[in-house]
Amino acid sequence: MKASRIAAAAAVAGVAVLTVSTPSFAHVSVQPEGTAAKGGYAVVDFKVPNERDNASTTKLEITFPTDHPLASVMPQPVDGWDAKVTKSKLDKPLEMHGKKIDEAVSKVTWTAKGDGIEPGFFQKFPVSVGTLPEDADELVFKALQTYSNKEVVRWIEVPQEGQEEPEHPAPVLALSEATEDGHSHGAAADKDAEDTAGAENASAKTSASADEGDSGGTDTTARVLGVVGIVVGAAGVAYGVLAGRRRTTA
Repeated sequence: MKASRIAAAAAVAGVAVLTVSTPSFAHVSVQPEGTAAKGGYAVVDFKVPNERDNASTTKLEITFPTDHPLASVMPQPVDGWDAKVTKSKLDKPLEMHGKKIDEAVSKVTWTAKGDGIEPGFFQKFPVSVGTLPEDADELVFKALQTYSNKEVVRWIEVPQEGQEEPEHPAPVLALSEATEDGHSHGAAADKDAEDTAGAENASAKTSASADEGDSGGTDTTARVLGVVGIVVGAAGVAYGVLAGRRRTTA
C-alpha cells in the first residue's frame, strides 16, 4: 500500500516538474537575418511553427508597431502563399530620403494557396523593413495564426522584463546599436576594390616585364642564329673553292 502511494506521488511530482520546466518555444517569433541595427534596414524572418496535430496553418497576420511606424516594408514572395500589405494613415508624417510620408504599413497578411503549414513543419516569412527606429531597443509585432479548422491563436501578449513568459507572447525584435561609421561597409568595399585594382596592376606589370624579357631573349637568339648562319655559309663557299681547285689540278 505504501509502495503504491509512493509510486503515485512520484508520478504526480514528475508530471508537475515536466509541466513547469517545459519551455514555451513553439510560438510565432521574429529574428533578423544578420543584425537589425537602429537607424538602418534589415531583413527579418517571422517563424511560424504548426502546434496542432490535426490541422494546418493557413493564415498569418502580422500587425506592425504604431508607436514606431516603418516607412518601408516589403515581404519576400513565399511559395504557396499570397501576401497582402495593408497601409494606414499616420498621425505624424515620417521623413524618408528627403520626402514626407503620411502612411505606413500597419499589417501584412499571408494566406495559403494550398495546404499551408502542415503538422510537424514550420515556415519562415521574410520581410525587408526600415528604417528601424533609433530611440527604441526593440519592436513588438502582434501575430494571429489561423488553422484549417478555423481556430485562431492570438500571439499578442507583450513579454515584461523580470516576469515569466506569457502563454501567447508576441514576436519581439531586438535592435542592436548602430555602428559609429555608417559607411563602414562601403569603405570596406572600396578597400577591396582598391586591393583588387592593385593586384590587377601588379599582375599587368609582371606580365609586361615578362613580355619584355621574352622579347629581349627572342632578339638575342635571332642574332646568334644569324651569325651562325653567316659562318656556316662562308665555310661552305670556302669548301667549294678548294674542291674546284683540286679538280683542276687533277
